[in-house]
Amino acid sequence: MSAPERIPPRSVTPHELLTLGELTVRGRVREASNAVLYCTVEYEGVSAACVYKPVAGERPLWDFPDGTLAQREVAAYELSEAMGWGLVPPTVLRDGPYGEGMCQLWVEASEDEADGRLLALVDGEEPGQGWKAVGFADVGEERTALLVHADDERLRRLAVLDAVINNGDRKGGHLLPAADGRLYAIDHGVTFNADDKLRTLLWGWAGEPLPEEAIEALRRLSADLAEGRPLADRLVELITPAEIDALRDRVADLLRTGKHREPSGQWPAIPWPPV
Repeated sequence: MSAPERIPPRSVTPHELLTLGELTVRGRVREASNAVLYCTVEYEGVSAACVYKPVAGERPLWDFPDGTLAQREVAAYELSEAMGWGLVPPTVLRDGPYGEGMCQLWVEASEDEADGRLLALVDGEEPGQGWKAVGFADVGEERTALLVHADDERLRRLAVLDAVINNGDRKGGHLLPAADGRLYAIDHGVTFNADDKLRTLLWGWAGEPLPEEAIEALRRLSADLAEGRPLADRLVELITPAEIDALRDRVADLLRTGKHREPSGQWPAIPWPPV
């Protein structure tokens, strides 16, 4: 009599883990302006570290509807996935110890990658090979230095994503280069406003032609944003109808111009503090 076939254990997806797992609060990220809780999540024997941002811990903002930042973080993840770039860690909306909130897989930044490889301040007026200039920054003692970011395809993709989601706060501290070479970006609460709010450190490609991979990603996204498509239906649950219309317009404008966004001049182009 032959032995019964052994069925391998089913793998748990990050989405299942974050959505269905038991959430345990381990601490709080003190420097954050809103409530950001460091947690572990466990489901069917699989566990991981994660971040939980309860809606109840959000500070009101004058230019965003109250209690919507968590939904915007999830929408940013959905757009990143739709474009095929995986720049935002897996993110879901779920109930937790302090009510509904955003739950996102924790990404540990690689110290080797993060140390001066993405952003820098340099003397002189030229960024140097492998870098893109952002602008001059006051570094104290009546001195200025040129703020630069790496001429890196991962950052370039992120610059396109930020233009799509209308990110009002892309700081250096939101960039998490992982040990496996991937780049992740976090903190997407102030996104998807119907008004132009783009504020970022990633202006190095402003006005330059978009790479072909970005054009292709934008074309796919434009199709996915059509009414009745799953992505469009999902976004209805997360952001307002006016914000969805504005999102479609931003994608259409990028495809029409075929160029990276430039500062509008109507809104501070660089966040403060920049890191």
